[in-house]
This record gives sequence, structure tokens and C-alpha cells, in this order.
Amino acid sequence: MQDDLLAPGAFLSPLVIADAVRRALDEDLGRAGDITSAATISEGKKARAKLAARKPGVLAGLACAQEAFHALDPAVEFRANKRDGAALKAGDVAAEISGNARAILSAERTALNFATHLSGIATLTAAFVARVKHTKARIVCTRKTIPGLRALEKYAVRCGGGMNHRFGLDDAILIKDNHIAVSGGVTAALKAARASAGHLVKVEIEVDSLAQLEEVLKIGGADVALLDNMDIATMKRAVEMARGKLALEASGGVNLDTAAAIAETGVDMISVGALTHSAPALDLGLDIEM
Repeated sequence: MQDDLLAPGAFLSPLVIADAVRRALDEDLGRAGDITSAATISEGKKARAKLAARKPGVLAGLACAQEAFHALDPAVEFRANKRDGAALKAGDVAAEISGNARAILSAERTALNFATHLSGIATLTAAFVARVKHTKARIVCTRKTIPGLRALEKYAVRCGGGMNHRFGLDDAILIKDNHIAVSGGVTAALKAARASAGHLVKVEIEVDSLAQLEEVLKIGGADVALLDNMDIATMKRAVEMARGKLALEASGGVNLDTAAAIAETGVDMISVGALTHSAPALDLGLDIEM
């Protein structure tokens, strides 16, 4: 069952998993399939393999790896020793795979691509979360994702202890600097957004100065203010101004060296684009045992 592989409390639709894996396998197998395995391995040959960590990190993408093997042969046995969200030490075996050798080798790269990429995101997220754990700030992701993989990458952020920002343009209103410029200013943009938003739709607005924040607070109607590229002193003042009136999200210039200081200003959330656009892959390997 895929649910047994997913991180506790972090849902991921099996339809998303199946679709992403199918597209990846189509890309890899092309028109003729794995001609190397077909040429060198007899049709009924069996094999065993271990999916193991070569470096420490946080696991994510195990259900995608399982789906890759099962898509080529449902009879392949995939036994998980860990589940997503688990901390891995170098040498830990996350899963053991056994069955048709051709299917295992043909699915190997697709399975590893998902597992190493998503585990890398989870690992980097966990590092950011650790830097701010002494504060109330939550680490959140952005829409800076690889096209077609957003749901998977945002799930990996949850595996690392982070939280999700909006998934797309359709699930929350986020008024950014260009919206403000085109609509004629903070007041005009915020009033128009609030008039349009349904009662369940959150409204967030980006501000790059205390003057803009003051205008937002005076107008009302925003649920969240995004503090864009503010220095620490300015953020502290923004927290004092907005206390109890709306939530504050810090964004811009966030890295592992700056996250703690930003969190200590008292902001509620810190958005980090690097979680999904710059996380290095976690080194996982698939080792065959004949």
C-alpha cells in the first residue's frame, strides 16, 4: 500500500504518483524499451536489490520508486524498511526489491531519479527547519518548482518538516509588486482583491517598505503581508506594527546562514524558493544482489 510509504500527515494522491511515474518511464523507455536489458538478461531471470542511502538525509519519494517497479511488473516485490520523512544514515537500506531482473533494471533510473530528487528537497527543508526550531516561524515552499513535479516537490517539503505555500494561482490571492504597479497602488489592488475573493479565499499582499505595510494595515482586508527583501531591523519594526492584525511572511535573501536571524524577528512564516529549485539530490543507490 502506498499509504504505508508516505510521510505521516502528508497526503499525496496516488493519481499524481502514477501520472508522474508513467511520464518518466515513457521518456526513458521510448519506442523500443530497455534494449540493453532485453539483450543481456534472459526473460525469466530473477534479481534482488537494495535501495540504500550513501549519505545521510531525509527520505522522500519511496512511493514513486515503488510505482516505477510495479508499472513494469506488478509482481515485483517492494519491501520498505523506512517510510518517507525518516532520517537516513549512510548505509541505511530504505527498501528491498526482488523479482524480474529486466523490470528492476529498466525501472532503476526512474525510481532513483524520483527518490534522490525528492529526498534532496526533504533533506534541505529539514536543515532549514532545524535552524528556526527555537522560534514560532514555519519554513514554507514557493511555486518555484520543476514544471510537472509541483505536487511531488511540495510533498517532499512536508517530509522535511516544512509547510506548503499555495499550490497554484487558483488557490489563494497573492498580490505582488507587479500587480500593485498595474492596478494603481496598494489600496486599489487590495480593495479589488477583497471584493473579488470568496469567503474561503485568503488574500496576501507583498510589501517592500514600512510605508506600504502601514497602508495595508490602514485599509484592512489582507490576511497575510509578505515582507519582501527587508533587512532584520525593518522586519522587527514590521512585526511590531502588525502584531495581532495579520500574519507576516518573510521572503528574499533567505539561506541557511540567515534563516535563524529572520525567524527571531517574530515573523510567522519564511518562504524559501531554494527548497525546490536548488536542493541537491540525496545520494541513494540501487545495489543488485544476485
